[in-house]
Amino acid sequence: MVRKSAHSAYDIHYHLVIVMKYRRKILVKEEYISFLCALIDEIAARYEFEIEELGSDGDHIHILISAPPRYSPSNIMQIVKSITGRMMFKQFPEIKKQLWGGELWSDGGFVGTIGQAQGIEGMKRYIQRQGQKDKNYDLRKFLT
Repeated sequence: MVRKSAHSAYDIHYHLVIVMKYRRKILVKEEYISFLCALIDEIAARYEFEIEELGSDGDHIHILISAPPRYSPSNIMQIVKSITGRMMFKQFPEIKKQLWGGELWSDGGFVGTIGQAQGIEGMKRYIQRQGQKDKNYDLRKFLT
């Protein structure tokens, strides 16, 4: 689906994987998950991103996201990590005790591009299956 922003039309999809610092399973409490999902929704609205799918295994998140071409993949990753990290620590100071370095996310992350039609649907299914091995951390229920 072609999206439009102020000065362009685009059909760009990225698969982001963002890992918790020290691979800690922080995203196991429903209040953490719902707050993180609400934050990601707010970020998406503010920056004209579209969150197409969201999933987690507790120690990392997968985001299928569409963004205007003015944002590079590294910009998108930086925006999501910096805002969510700062706001999660502000809302839940107890998380900081589990992460002695004072950072929510590990350095770096993974970014992949997704092709048209079947590639997007396949990636959505992959992200939806995250967490089914241990416990179902289905983040879709928190998306608006």
